[in-house]
Amino acid sequence: MKTNGKIASPRRVDRATGSNEPELATLARSIAAYAPHDGSFELRIPGLAASRASRTNADCVHALRLPCLCIIAQGAKTVIVGQEVYEYDASRMLVFSVALPVAAQVTQASYSEPYLALRLDLDPHRIAELILKVYPHGVPPVQERRAVYVTPVDVGIINAATKLMEYLAQPGDVELLAPLVVDEILIRLLRSPIGVRVAQMGFGESSVHRVAKAISWLRDNFSQPMKVEDLAELVHMSASSFHEHFKSVTSMSPLQYQKVLRLQEARRLMLSTMMDASIASQRVGYLSASQFSREYSRFFGSAPTKDMARLRNDSRPWV
Repeated sequence: MKTNGKIASPRRVDRATGSNEPELATLARSIAAYAPHDGSFELRIPGLAASRASRTNADCVHALRLPCLCIIAQGAKTVIVGQEVYEYDASRMLVFSVALPVAAQVTQASYSEPYLALRLDLDPHRIAELILKVYPHGVPPVQERRAVYVTPVDVGIINAATKLMEYLAQPGDVELLAPLVVDEILIRLLRSPIGVRVAQMGFGESSVHRVAKAISWLRDNFSQPMKVEDLAELVHMSASSFHEHFKSVTSMSPLQYQKVLRLQEARRLMLSTMMDASIASQRVGYLSASQFSREYSRFFGSAPTKDMARLRNDSRPWV
């Protein structure tokens, strides 16, 4: 699937209605105050970021998304992971349980009603600690292995997120109370319809946790040659089982995942440092410049030089 252009005929998702609308409106105002113009803004609470977009994306934006909870207070977005397409809006939250290279497109936004969203990074170690409180008798078994989950918005999480935003104006509360509210969000998430699946992030022996460990190695060593057998041994799985679990979780094979990481990093290097395509391709592990150009063109939809010219005229390199 090419992820450079528009997502074909995205379904319009209307603003959330009903009992959650007042809470979402309050959260939207808080986000707008800390995201005064289009872009993504890291906030003073560690792991919390706000985003704003006043128009839809003409093209998909590529990035590596770390484990996180994504909440849209206004607007809508589509995210592509491998061959899977996820749509969410103010009525649905999205969770990434492992680090994933994604292509994203804001599909509903305007100057009068901009896209407004919050991202809260998820700490697997903290989730592991809270699992004992949320599931004192053990976590029910789960068969599904995925890295991305979409679930109906939880008004308790919306209110807690609004509380976090309010603490930004009170320095003492940020240090003392914000961590407690983050725990509240995590607990509510663990008690939600996808809570059992989110809990897999905290289990050292779960397939999601093992795949996350392999992903961590790939992120640190993406420019190095990689054998699936070696990665499987790293996470104490057979090669066939590891390959199956990895693709089930990420919607990509380990080799595809590594290739996307390489292409995204090469694109970042060329865009941020004006690095030549041939040098960037070598930096990320390609031995053949022609192979790099072919795979880059196939993935991003245009050759490196042409793609760079377009991106340097685009003022919205964020997701």
